[in-house]
Amino acid sequence: MFAPCLPAWQKIRNFAALAPLAVLAACATQETGTPAAPGGNVPASVSTQAPKPAETRQQKELRELIAQQDRLYRVAAPLLTSNAQLCRGNARNLLGFTAKNKYSFPIEYADTARSLGYDDRLQVTGVLPGSGAEQAGIQRGDLLVALAGKPMPQGTDAERQAAVLLSPLVVKKAPISLGVQRNGQQRAINVPLTFACAFSIELGNADNVNTYADGRRVLITRGMLKFTQNDDELAYLIAKDMAHNILGHAIRQRMVSTIAEVIDNLLLPHPDPTTTAGTAGIRVYPQDLDAAADTLSLYLLARAGYNIDNVPAFWKRLSDQYPASVTNGYTALHPSTAYRLSMIDKVTQIVKAKQEAGKPLMP
Repeated sequence: MFAPCLPAWQKIRNFAALAPLAVLAACATQETGTPAAPGGNVPASVSTQAPKPAETRQQKELRELIAQQDRLYRVAAPLLTSNAQLCRGNARNLLGFTAKNKYSFPIEYADTARSLGYDDRLQVTGVLPGSGAEQAGIQRGDLLVALAGKPMPQGTDAERQAAVLLSPLVVKKAPISLGVQRNGQQRAINVPLTFACAFSIELGNADNVNTYADGRRVLITRGMLKFTQNDDELAYLIAKDMAHNILGHAIRQRMVSTIAEVIDNLLLPHPDPTTTAGTAGIRVYPQDLDAAADTLSLYLLARAGYNIDNVPAFWKRLSDQYPASVTNGYTALHPSTAYRLSMIDKVTQIVKAKQEAGKPLMP
């Protein structure tokens, strides 16, 4: 599904059977004490710790991207775990965590990733809240050493190989036995599977303010991520594109391959900017499809615990600052703002009435 933790563009490859959520495992810095002065006292002017080396530019970039991805997947998590019922055929069993090693990053960041604690081994970078992995005690920073009694793959192709090993196991629906190393000690943990929406949530390496959904993935560009002022606004975007995927709108628009190409490009370390010029060849969403996605997104948001009161204000601010005349922006592909806002107001009242009455939040 989706995965979390580089300058906000690099796709982090995920286990095919893991839920995404990227968090940076903290790196401990060894500190050297300063020899004591005669008599055992340390002069006040002398630090007792060696100065920490200044971060390099690449380390700062990598940490910034990790923080952006962490936010993206943290916000997406409740939308994925709370809406399996509405995701229909797009839900599946997941282990509920993500893992990566130094090869999960672009080759130019390999040394930087190593300096932040990544090596050949896969380590847990995030745990999906409420998942079986969280309940079983999987923790960020755990090193994965075994899977169902077999050694966990390491090295350049570790994630793909791990996905191959996991695929037949998640179908069985039984808890999966993992061997992890934590603080130098190994332990066995049985991880119950988590049934959740299986959409991959990606961070795109582009500054245009847009999002894309190709039926199985949701991509939020770096520019759009920065545009959002809080987590609720980010959730509105993710839920809207999840709804487009659930409703099969890329298929109905006959745009699956075109949108997929745009997403694939934006996941590259150095995307080709010509492929996102204008509307990137993507057909404008007609107002009926857009309104249908807005309607479903309100239910997805409410079920996940997000506040839907400010949804209209967000979409109006987006269309005001990036109108349809901005050809590589969101409103250029979703121009029916007035119609959408009218529908959103009506559906919001329906959803809130159901919440107050304690009725199931079903469209």
